[in-house]
Amino acid sequence: MSQMNIANVDLNLLKVFEALHEESSASRAALRLGVTQSAVSAALRRLREVYGDQLFVRTGRGLAPTLKANQLKPVVSEALNKCRQSLAMVDPAANQYDGRSVTIGLSDDFEIAYGRRLIEEIARSMPKLRLIFRQTHSQIVARALMERSIDLAITAGGFAERLLSRQVLGEGAYACLVDPSSLAPGQAQIGLEEFVAREHILVSSGGFIGITDEGLAAVGLSRRVCASTTHFAALPWLLKGSRAVATIPAHAAESIAALSGLALLPCPLPLPRYPIELGWRTSTQIDPLVVKVREVIAASFN
Repeated sequence: MSQMNIANVDLNLLKVFEALHEESSASRAALRLGVTQSAVSAALRRLREVYGDQLFVRTGRGLAPTLKANQLKPVVSEALNKCRQSLAMVDPAANQYDGRSVTIGLSDDFEIAYGRRLIEEIARSMPKLRLIFRQTHSQIVARALMERSIDLAITAGGFAERLLSRQVLGEGAYACLVDPSSLAPGQAQIGLEEFVAREHILVSSGGFIGITDEGLAAVGLSRRVCASTTHFAALPWLLKGSRAVATIPAHAAESIAALSGLALLPCPLPLPRYPIELGWRTSTQIDPLVVKVREVIAASFN
């Protein structure tokens, strides 16, 4: 690779690389690029020669990127985005977002509560821009941003890295979800004694101890967590038909209750509020498109 001269490389190969990485399929990449599958396969053979690596290997689910391909992806996409940005400068009013995408990291509680709103706001401000929602959380978000696997992130903190910037979007609180059949007629809340007596389902990226356990310990109480999941979206199926309770961020609880028929209850235990933050890489070379998406996200929370 050190001997390679860019003058000898067909830069269209980079578009094929990006499509293969994002679609994980030669046929889907071909459809996206408007070429034949055989043309994509031929381009992949040339890419392998250029980079001296398999780049993508066939699995039961399609094409999986190698370590080298994952290392190349942010560099290649950033270069292509710069090219797209330069073309938009020719006629800033015409299709400047067509073919562009911005990747937003967020956990599924934020995606459930705010995803639809973000899609609508972005579509209104930047027609044809594609959004990619990618799962992350405060413990891993800094690394994801620094490795450029995401452009922006919405989390409850995690942006302490000195090369990252952040903006507070709001403040979060907690609420409870239960199957309404487990409540007495007209019951709109549960007391602390009943709260502790019920089994609990915890949403956590790991372990069986959460903010609720810390709050209970402070008043000399404890609860029994019968199950732990990493996905807020699973709660309707895990709570239905049981007396279990889930204590989760209020923004997600409200959205899940509205669609699932679960009962939304105030948390009987005082729990600390937390900041909802938007984070990004600090750079003088930041893509103006990412800046605009950042501004739209911030405005949608006001």
